[in-house]
Amino acid sequence: MENTNTSISTEALKNRRVSISEQTLGIDNAAFEHNRKVSGASEHNSEHSRRKSILHHGGSNAGSAENIHQYKFELENGRINGNRKRSGLSLSSSIRDKIEYSEQLESSWLYLFCARCHGRDNTPSWEPPGWKRACPQPFCPTYRKFARILCLFLLGLLLWGVTYSIIGDDVAPGGPLFSLATLSIAAHFGGWLFSLTTLPALIGMLLTGLILQNTGLISIEGNYSVVVSNLRKIALVIILTRAGLDLDPNALKKLRITVPKLGLIPWFAEAGAVAVTTYFLLGLPWVWGLLLGSIISAVSPAVVVPCLFRLRNKGYGVAKGIPTLIIAVAGIDDAASVAIHGIIQSIMFSDDALWYQILQGPIAIFGGLGFGIIWGCLAKYVPEKGDSFLVPLRILMLLGGGLIAVFGSESIELGGAGPLAVVAAAFVSCYFWQQEGWDVDDNPVATCFEIFWMMFEPILFGITGTQIKINELEGSTVYLGLACLMAGIIIRIAVTVLVGIGSRLNLKEKIFVSLSWMAKATVQAALGPVALDIVASTNSEQVRYAEMVLMLSVLSILLTAPAGAIIITLSGPKLLTKVTAPVAPPEGWRHRRQSIRDISIINEDPDLEDKAEEGKP
Repeated sequence: MENTNTSISTEALKNRRVSISEQTLGIDNAAFEHNRKVSGASEHNSEHSRRKSILHHGGSNAGSAENIHQYKFELENGRINGNRKRSGLSLSSSIRDKIEYSEQLESSWLYLFCARCHGRDNTPSWEPPGWKRACPQPFCPTYRKFARILCLFLLGLLLWGVTYSIIGDDVAPGGPLFSLATLSIAAHFGGWLFSLTTLPALIGMLLTGLILQNTGLISIEGNYSVVVSNLRKIALVIILTRAGLDLDPNALKKLRITVPKLGLIPWFAEAGAVAVTTYFLLGLPWVWGLLLGSIISAVSPAVVVPCLFRLRNKGYGVAKGIPTLIIAVAGIDDAASVAIHGIIQSIMFSDDALWYQILQGPIAIFGGLGFGIIWGCLAKYVPEKGDSFLVPLRILMLLGGGLIAVFGSESIELGGAGPLAVVAAAFVSCYFWQQEGWDVDDNPVATCFEIFWMMFEPILFGITGTQIKINELEGSTVYLGLACLMAGIIIRIAVTVLVGIGSRLNLKEKIFVSLSWMAKATVQAALGPVALDIVASTNSEQVRYAEMVLMLSVLSILLTAPAGAIIITLSGPKLLTKVTAPVAPPEGWRHRRQSIRDISIINEDPDLEDKAEEGKP
């Protein structure tokens, strides 16, 4: 009888494909009461995939109580359809969602490290007499939430007191370290306030830093300039690691024609347009123009993903896999920008012989890819996959490898190798972990790096905003810079539409895709100040060029991030085809941060051009 139930459940689960929109408890993941996140590049064929759209509810008996019970049994014993399934794999969204504790959660690494400290949140809340009268709800929080915030504030105050006792005046109000902490906290709240308008929070973080700097409220100088530079490099490692972990090898294989063509060709077109226009309009040397073009051409998933998430929930564009295509190209763009920027930077600031400077490009590419592939392959064997501390050790391995790649490559004057190695290591690691049963959408290492990014995002954008001094800007330079940026964007849009000829996208969809790739943010904030950090100690003409690169990087964020978010939101319903039934958002999605892995593939064609070729008579 048990074998019969197992075979029935296995056959039913083999044909199941579940999306984040499925609300039925126990169908998507019988062991947990929360919605798992679905990747923007997840493979899903009709035979082996677990994801299922709301458009495909009929004809499946996987939701019966008998199969749910058997599914739980198989999950608890660590095997589903013959594949090893670890207990920590479905914790991607549990960090933000309040869920009931289960046996799998209590045995996971997350519970061992932090869940025991949290306690249960379903106990009755004690309140002082008269609390509800003094603080009526919903205008005021419950006493439990108030006490928690007050406790965190007191702990922060104690931490500041200890740091002040050790370091001294640098931590006092007016000191550089105090200014850095104030900037980070203010940028976080500034981003939260800005996000209430549904625009990207990073705009508020950037503006917070710009306002605090130009009003004289903060000042970060002296030895802490080195600290700021290192924090920016750490943020770059986190950005690139997330990009590598969010690239699904199987989906990229299916998009092997569309992604390189629609990603790299428009990227080179925009980079070349920026280099040419800045040379003739701003007098920027060719090498500096190419450096700026490699920065400006990167697309920001931080802006694109939330907007696509809202459109996808309404059913727009999912029939042809447009969300998947846009996210995949954004990841490729970021990797290309960082790698080429590092190569150009290595050549520009190198004092070696001319023949070695010429060879630095190939050396950086092959060296970075080689180190990344080796480190990613090492992650398959170290730590051992049965280790009880598997997830935290893999996090430390990937983070440590990325840090040594970036900082080490700069010490040997091969700055382009480090960022490329970070992306390669994350991608190769994700490939091997996927073979072991870790789906891209259920990767706890990726979830941890997403948490790291939450901490470093206000630091990165707040610091970038402080480096723009309005009183030192020339009006004509700003106007001409904006003209250069607009020229690059227009050329990229036109080239994207032309390159899309031959795919199954119609003209309206090509226009939408090209418009969605105009948003700039994360890479520009991370790489824009790098050149200025290198030449800041000199008095040469290069300082003016580096300041111009930083200014245009910040202007590109301020110009394209809000404009891109608004254009995607408004043009999506007009340019994209809507499926017959909208995709419902998961419960509580508005109360957590959207991730790249929240963009799911539902009824999407993987490679548009391959399908087009198959359809020809």
